[in-house]
Amino acid sequence: MATRPPAEGKPWDLAAHPRLAKGKVVGVVVLDGWGEAPPDPFNCIHAADTPTLDALKKAAPERWRLIKAHGTAVGLPTDDDMGNSEVGHNALGAGQIYAQGAKLVDLALASGKIYEGEGFKYIRQSFENGTLHLIGLLSDGGVHSRFDQLQLLLKGASEHGAKRVRVHVLTDGRDVLDGSSIRFVEMLEEDLARLREKGVDARIASGGGRMYVTMDRYENDWQVVKRGWDAHVLGEAPHKFKNALEAVKKLREDPKANDQYLPPFVIVDESGKPVGPIQDGDAVVTFNFRADRMVMLAKALEYENFDKFDRVRFPKIRYAGMLQYDGELKLPSHYLVAPPEIERTSGEYLARNGVRTYACSETVKFGHVTFFWNGNRSGYFNPSLEKYEEIPSDIGIPFNDQPKMKALEIAQKARDAILSRKFDQVRVNIANGDMVGHTGDIEATIVGCKAADEAVKIILDAIEQVGGIFVLTADHGNAEDMAKRDKSGKPLRDKDGKVQTLTSHTLNPVPIAIGGPGLAPGVRFRTDLPNAGLANVAATVMNLHGFEAPDHYEPTLIEVVDK
Repeated sequence: MATRPPAEGKPWDLAAHPRLAKGKVVGVVVLDGWGEAPPDPFNCIHAADTPTLDALKKAAPERWRLIKAHGTAVGLPTDDDMGNSEVGHNALGAGQIYAQGAKLVDLALASGKIYEGEGFKYIRQSFENGTLHLIGLLSDGGVHSRFDQLQLLLKGASEHGAKRVRVHVLTDGRDVLDGSSIRFVEMLEEDLARLREKGVDARIASGGGRMYVTMDRYENDWQVVKRGWDAHVLGEAPHKFKNALEAVKKLREDPKANDQYLPPFVIVDESGKPVGPIQDGDAVVTFNFRADRMVMLAKALEYENFDKFDRVRFPKIRYAGMLQYDGELKLPSHYLVAPPEIERTSGEYLARNGVRTYACSETVKFGHVTFFWNGNRSGYFNPSLEKYEEIPSDIGIPFNDQPKMKALEIAQKARDAILSRKFDQVRVNIANGDMVGHTGDIEATIVGCKAADEAVKIILDAIEQVGGIFVLTADHGNAEDMAKRDKSGKPLRDKDGKVQTLTSHTLNPVPIAIGGPGLAPGVRFRTDLPNAGLANVAATVMNLHGFEAPDHYEPTLIEVVDK
């Protein structure tokens, strides 16, 4: 699929659909992390009791199909790239395919334009007398960051004048295999050794596991960011080591340890002094391209007025993100790669055409069903027509300890919004498949999938009562495959014969289903779009609201045939 250019200068009025009437309530349900895979014991969706979804799949095959949710279908560089919730919701809401995070960075690095931009020129001012600090996820999972991009950035920065470099590493184990942190640290140490041979003082300075240090999101737990601040900025941590490889190996010796939750550590010299705390005059780059788990650290690094935790000291630095992580907040104010300008999203079109919208999720996915859905834009298009409601996630409680999460509360809010008849579109994200799936706890994920199915039933029952229409889909896969596999597809086992658990997203397609009493007779999925993806959903939803989609959108998935 080619990326479609925005429709500059075109009118906002949408033409009436010739065969589908306006005025029906449309419920849009996004099941986060809900892909399609063959049934087996590690397919938690298959293993769970999901009568609502099972009935939809079996009842009307012409109203259930699979679509792509990864790779080029959502603007990522290749079809080997897993989708994620951000790019998935961008595509669902935009109706168009835009070059996304990793791809934008790849293009900027390949062309060298990253070094010509205002962001790099800004941090470069610190190279003469200060240190360049790089903070981010050490991974090749391609969800938040990529190791090859870090390598290129290290090389390019040193060639453009960086004389002293410190890397602050966050270990993954979520989007890549647990235990791979050792290999990544080894490779990074080799790269830094080569830079030292060229006269660049380059070292790893601190680190920790991504779920315990630095990378919190949606202001769920500021203590996670504080642990990172203490290690990266202050050079303080409960664990001190002479080198990062020793740190990761030693910390992983704890039987309960894994890459995601490694405690913070600091690298010290022979005298026990930290080798790389962030000081006045230094430059700092957060090299993750994905926004959600960098925003909180960005606030701590950039905001002078900050009260989330005691920073102890607030160094005067030049800070830039790999990308701008929040376009509405202009955060950070400097960045190395310009964000995609996602224009004319379906949300804005519908608001300009009088469609009243309610959107709801819990904290961990609220930004997805609003900010990302609306093209990386905070706030309302039209406050008189829209209402967004966030249900607080449980803070500090592992998702596998409460795998039902807030699914039923979200469903009840959606039900109330539907039955109120105050809204034309009621849009929700149900997060269990993704958030519980990421824990690697198969039994808990099965419970979470069951809860998601129960939530869907509540919403569909409300749609039935008002004579409405539903659209049910997902943003990417996760819960449908919880086992690491060999090339033949068989589960990989450890030395004790235990199946290795998969905690990452997948490359699997996701379902989309339509139905409800308000769906006109003869509406079915087209059969001429075998490679359709998430971006095709927006035009589909517009049709169900009674409008023709703009001609620059990816084509609708539905057609109306005479019965």
